[in-house]
Amino acid sequence: MPETLVFYTNPLSRSSIVHWMLEEVGADYRMEVLEFGDAMKSPAYLAINPMGKVPAIRHGDTVVTEAAAICAYLADAFPEAGLAPAPAERGEYYRWLFFAAGPLEAAVSLKGCGFQPTPEQERMLGFGRLEQVLETLEGAVDGKEYIAGNRFSAADVYVASHLSWGMQFGTIEKRPAFEAYCRGLETRTASRRVREHVEREMAAKGWSPD
Repeated sequence: MPETLVFYTNPLSRSSIVHWMLEEVGADYRMEVLEFGDAMKSPAYLAINPMGKVPAIRHGDTVVTEAAAICAYLADAFPEAGLAPAPAERGEYYRWLFFAAGPLEAAVSLKGCGFQPTPEQERMLGFGRLEQVLETLEGAVDGKEYIAGNRFSAADVYVASHLSWGMQFGTIEKRPAFEAYCRGLETRTASRRVREHVEREMAAKGWSPD
């Protein structure tokens, strides 16, 4: 695989998901921190991600955007880290990785924007309603150390990141199953390093989850 990996990030964003994944796979990467606003909309960065959003990575000549896609790519690009199941065993892995990227994030984001779908609108939306999404995910992690099989994977990085961030900032209700699942993963060295990095950046910006 290409040796040079550039990580475009802002630590106070979804980039922390990819940061955790990079630490887990042990990639040799260079971090380019972009401030919100003009830096993310500059022609140079729009050539990387026309959406003008972070995270993104450039791995040699390969550019990947969208946090879930980057997690899946890194798991495959660094197979020695063991963060993707064998191809024949990837059903739950893909299911929950993209459940969090689709229904969970959409439902939580719309709630944060103050949107409450009507029963008619629920039929039009892929996630239906937030309560149904959370109940489904609760069933997936309840009593489990990992969400897909019996070993840690990129799906855990993505799902646990969303649950931890959501519970911290009040966009996802704290449920015992969510807390137990995240608590077990937060002890990982890579997770702790990234969390400490984000906390330092939040303190520097005067941000607080309270």
